[in-house]
Amino acid sequence: MKVVISPDSFKGTLSALEVANAMQAGIMEVDQSFNTVMLPVADGGEGTLESLIMATDGQYFSAQVLDPLGREIVAKYGVLGDNATCVIEMAQASGIMLLQDNEKNPQRASTYGTGQLMKAALDQGFRKFIIGIGGSATNDAGIGMLKALGLKFRKGDGSLIDDGVSALLELAIIDSSCLDSRLAEAQFTIACDVDNPFIGEQGATAIFGPQKGVKEHQITYFDNCLKQFADIVEEQYGIRLHDFKGAGAAGGVGGAFIAFLNSSFSAGIDIVMEAIQLKQHIEGAQFVITGEGKSDQQTLHGKAPLGIAKAARLANAQAILLSGYIDDIDKPALYDYFTVVESLVDEKVSIHQAMQKPYECIRLKTKKIFENLLQKSSSS
Repeated sequence: MKVVISPDSFKGTLSALEVANAMQAGIMEVDQSFNTVMLPVADGGEGTLESLIMATDGQYFSAQVLDPLGREIVAKYGVLGDNATCVIEMAQASGIMLLQDNEKNPQRASTYGTGQLMKAALDQGFRKFIIGIGGSATNDAGIGMLKALGLKFRKGDGSLIDDGVSALLELAIIDSSCLDSRLAEAQFTIACDVDNPFIGEQGATAIFGPQKGVKEHQITYFDNCLKQFADIVEEQYGIRLHDFKGAGAAGGVGGAFIAFLNSSFSAGIDIVMEAIQLKQHIEGAQFVITGEGKSDQQTLHGKAPLGIAKAARLANAQAILLSGYIDDIDKPALYDYFTVVESLVDEKVSIHQAMQKPYECIRLKTKKIFENLLQKSSSS
């Protein structure tokens, strides 16, 4: 029996590869004759770089950049096995994983380090890019990234605005005279798993701001900061970001790519699935098991497990979802795509236990899933 193991990371605990290893261990305890194929995935956020470089036998590079709060760190980027396509994961330089909970600061957090990674890659001669923009700690409309690439943001009197998102309220002129000229030769494919607009009730701040530290009473204020940026972009360049699908991704970074860089958007999981040749590997498989840290209704809007489930359906394989936490209210919708829907957290395993021993919990739950599947198979 062939089983494809293709989970995303369980954020805050295990990488996608570590999750895949745990799932494989559980399956092997049921029957060592199973033919398992491990293909860990990501959807544009943390783990995208690792998945793509590992799957294509690519190469890593590193660069010294500033983290979201301006501290110097070393971040990775890479090139695929074709030696031409550069992969940059925004989370490496500007990710929320780089901050402790008490360090979240949406007013100050900047994407400058992501721009520095892009400059480093340009210096290496790369002009074809895949940019994963998930997992950011920022809500700065991408102005930090654009500053690192040479764009200047000015007040009405011509002076530069200060750092920080609040300074966008004083933005009057976007000066592109010093934008890195090499960007005109570059192509950017943006790996993104959301289609939220730049501002408004479904925009960057309202939907994603709270997880980055934006308090409920601050949402309108931060949204107005981004609106000022969008207003000036529309005034100067004729591009309306306000309700542009995907512009709200990563705290508005999506909008920065739309307005100033030669970019196209694609679902992150689609990019990864193509690179790892998932469809070819699924051929002949009876089961495909996937998962993520938390599955809910949002999973059905472009997250990695949905892409895996659709590929499994096309190959007539049964899709299994094993995630860290799934609320009972969300399970019926998930059953439309998955034969099995299981959560590590249940009546026997608490959230604390699942977080403390994720590998063991995944191994044991995977073992139980496949024992049940074999039992059903033998009795039918």
